[in-house]
Amino acid sequence: MAYCDAADVKQYLGKDGAEDDTLLESLISRAQKAIEQYTRRQFEAATETRYFDQPSGRMLYTDEDLLAVTTLTNGDGTTIASADYQLLPLNESPKYAIRLKQGSNLIWEDDSDGNSEGVIVVAGSWGYSTTPPGDIVHACVRLAGYWYKQREAQVFDVTAIPEQGALLIPKGIPPDVKMILDRYVRASL
Repeated sequence: MAYCDAADVKQYLGKDGAEDDTLLESLISRAQKAIEQYTRRQFEAATETRYFDQPSGRMLYTDEDLLAVTTLTNGDGTTIASADYQLLPLNESPKYAIRLKQGSNLIWEDDSDGNSEGVIVVAGSWGYSTTPPGDIVHACVRLAGYWYKQREAQVFDVTAIPEQGALLIPKGIPPDVKMILDRYVRASL
């Protein structure tokens, strides 16, 4: 599902009518992909099963934002009860790690053949949030609208000297959209 729709972008642009809906939907899709690539995040929840290598220690870092765990399976095929682990950070979402509790006496296990790669199975809800935050919706509308307005431009990604009266067209994602997105960029682990 898209972060916004053609009606949102048309309202932003002050347009009506359906003649450009296909183009707008395409631009929205591109804008959503650009936002996800820039922030390294998905802003809608998806139910997925993901596989991880056996970590050393009690901490398993996830490669994507995690909202909730449905089932956690250790490398030996044992289901780990929710009482035996914590999602981190404790008081915020999304989560980025699963820590086995000290009192559980559990450790991350290899599979029965001694393999440690891709043996921890986490089924759950993955993403930054169940629905995109308002800032992300606005960034998607703004970026799709920006690209729509650029469709008839004679120049793209021009950087010039404003003192000499030259037009400045920002390269890539416009600065105001980047400013919105910067606070959502996922740190690399």
